[in-house]
Amino acid sequence: MSEKDKLENNTDEPALLAVNVSKEKTVLAQRVEWAGTSAGRRHGLLGRSELDPEEGMYLAPCQWIHTFWMKFPIDVLFLAKNGRVMAIHHSLRPFRLSRPVLRAQGVLELAAGRARATNTEIGDIVEFWEERVR
Repeated sequence: MSEKDKLENNTDEPALLAVNVSKEKTVLAQRVEWAGTSAGRRHGLLGRSELDPEEGMYLAPCQWIHTFWMKFPIDVLFLAKNGRVMAIHHSLRPFRLSRPVLRAQGVLELAAGRARATNTEIGDIVEFWEERVR
C-alpha cells in the first residue's frame, strides 16, 4: 500500500524508515517496503519505472540480487543480522547480478546515488524504525 493510499484510507499501518544510526541517525529512506516472503522477494522492484529517493525495499533473507528486467539502477546495501553494512553496490545497473555476500541477512535497495548522498559506508549500522501513518 502506498503512502498516499494509507493517508487516504486513514490506516494506522506502520511506515518503515531505514536509518543509518552511525551517521547521526541519517534517514536513508522514509518509505521502506519489507519483502519478507518468497513472492515479495521474487517480485521486488520489477514493474516500477523508477524509485523515489525517499523509497526503498528490504529483502530478507537475501544474500544476492539481480536487476534483470529492471528499468533503472539502484544502490544495494547488504546488511548483517545486526544491521551492519557488509557490502555496497553503488548504482547497480539493470540486467546485472550482485556478488553474493554469504553472511548477509538481507538487502536494502535504494535509489541510485542514495548511499553516497547519505555518506553510508561499510561498517555503518542501519536500523528500521516504525512510524505510524495517520
